[in-house]
Amino acid sequence: MTLFQDAQQLSLYGGIVLLVFGIIGNGINILVFTKVRIYRINPCTFYFLMGSIDNLFYVCLNLPIRILIDFFQIDVIGSSDIWCKIRNFLLIAPSLISITFSCLATIDQFFVTSKINFLRNCSQIKWAHRVSIIVIIFWCVYCIHIFFVAHIVPSTNVCTSDNPSYLVYSAVYLLAIICGIPVSIMTLFGILTYRNIRQTIRPAELHYDRQLIRMTLIHVALVAVSLIPFGINNAYSLITAGTVKNLNRQMIEYLVSTITTLGTYLYYVGSCYTFLLTSNRFRQQVKKEIIYWHRKNIIGPA
Repeated sequence: MTLFQDAQQLSLYGGIVLLVFGIIGNGINILVFTKVRIYRINPCTFYFLMGSIDNLFYVCLNLPIRILIDFFQIDVIGSSDIWCKIRNFLLIAPSLISITFSCLATIDQFFVTSKINFLRNCSQIKWAHRVSIIVIIFWCVYCIHIFFVAHIVPSTNVCTSDNPSYLVYSAVYLLAIICGIPVSIMTLFGILTYRNIRQTIRPAELHYDRQLIRMTLIHVALVAVSLIPFGINNAYSLITAGTVKNLNRQMIEYLVSTITTLGTYLYYVGSCYTFLLTSNRFRQQVKKEIIYWHRKNIIGPA
């Protein structure tokens, strides 16, 4: 089996596994964060809720299309300029929205654990609602340019852009906006949150939730593991773009690109499972809600 076929098989089976686990995991997050009052009124978990809704949409839309293109060689994008533009918009805007919500959740935990009263007061559910609306509107407006630059290039019949300026932007987008900046922000505020906890003499006075902080910090690790390899691989591709490569090297790079791209979906899929690992309260709530729905459908004699 060639490396190209290996990459195709990986796209199929890895994509199906990620799709199933993504639907289940994000569905559990949405169920728990909307049903449990202590999570519903907390700004941090509200950001996780919004991120889970966005992740569910992203996974359900993009993974099936990727499987169709990579494995079945069905080009569902190249048939229409309009669909090409919409597809690119729905690929970029939701990813930016989701990553921003993860950054906001980490920043919120820094506010909650701060000894400065003004910063602690910044963590309020009403502000979380307003900031979330602003984030969604901002990134949707920001991505409108895609409708003007993305199209099916006649010479290659590929949905992309032949604008040189946009190609430079794509490199900046992949390396900085998607990978570098979010990972840096979440790492920085994760470290600051940990420092706040270490410096607090009487934690009870700050009323912060240690389990929620663990959930947030492990989420930072999930983002780093998912996105950093993708960023490194894209940096390598940009550096070696002018290098003449033989067929074997191209196939190896294609396989690595497939692995790192699928790896980014771990971010959109894995939050529920990291929460289950780090929070006993979250595990109990998941068990309670699942048992509740199971019992609700039981029909028995009166």
